[in-house]
Amino acid sequence: MPIRIADNLPARHILEQERIFVMEENRALSQDIRPIKILILNLMPDKSTTETQLLRALSNSPIQVDIELLFTKTHQSTHTPAEHLIKFYKTFPDIREEYFDGMIITGAPIEKLDFEQVDYWPELVEIMEWSKTHVYSTLHLCWGAFAGLYYHYGIPKIVLDKKVFGVFEHSMTWSRPVKLFRGFDDVFYVPHSRYTEVRREDVEKRKDLRILSESEECGIYAISDLHGRQFFITGHSEYDRDTLDKEYRRDMAAGLGDVDVPKNYYIDDDPSKGPLLRWRSSATLMYTNWLNYYVYQETPFDINLIKSIRNEDLVPNRDLEKNG
Repeated sequence: MPIRIADNLPARHILEQERIFVMEENRALSQDIRPIKILILNLMPDKSTTETQLLRALSNSPIQVDIELLFTKTHQSTHTPAEHLIKFYKTFPDIREEYFDGMIITGAPIEKLDFEQVDYWPELVEIMEWSKTHVYSTLHLCWGAFAGLYYHYGIPKIVLDKKVFGVFEHSMTWSRPVKLFRGFDDVFYVPHSRYTEVRREDVEKRKDLRILSESEECGIYAISDLHGRQFFITGHSEYDRDTLDKEYRRDMAAGLGDVDVPKNYYIDDDPSKGPLLRWRSSATLMYTNWLNYYVYQETPFDINLIKSIRNEDLVPNRDLEKNG
């Protein structure tokens, strides 16, 4: 699996220990192919951890994937050293004139704030608008999904009384699974850690959106437009084995009153027995399917042609056109 990242990015050492093939920049430049260009807009506080999780999830593609990291210029990060951002990240003005096969917009721990109260909301709006003409397919994750649904489609997020926290069973909404979930079992597991949701009735009002997957316990998981150019994922398939454990112990130590043991996460629901990892294979498959079916097979070879592609001129993907 060749993903290309900066030679000295800290995530490289972790991925190499896991025997994930990370291509050196010099070798990538010597290959006579056009790599897939993926932009990751990292909105999480601990950017190094999120980098590693997403790079791992993207690591099963048979083609070369060229990663660019982006952060918001209008927000001062307090959990990631400035040196790391300066060395490995770019800001929107740096990439404004570029085109990308795919983009990932991560979550952010600011769910209870109104979108307009977020200090970098105007910059994020500018990036999301830019993505419609400079990115072929965008994957929005957790808070990024709620932000994208709100901006692109006017769908409100609903703040919940209780945190959705744990690993939940999911299934495809349609009898015929779309390509994003090709190869999935009838049920699969996804970690969630969020205080918000979108309601089915709000999504179903939009005839240009499809609900692809959901959970009886925690609601809608995956939504898509009709062309595979916008995906909205409310969970965190990319999470490490211990991510929810760290969140739980952090919140307990902080004395937060509404902290429950994450559901279906620990062996026998006992924190002393440690977590049971049962979402990694489906996470890898989902990201691989996205890269293959909606990015690699759809983006024009001349990436600059993305600017001339309009959704109204595209035929909807057959598996997204109507309920199977």
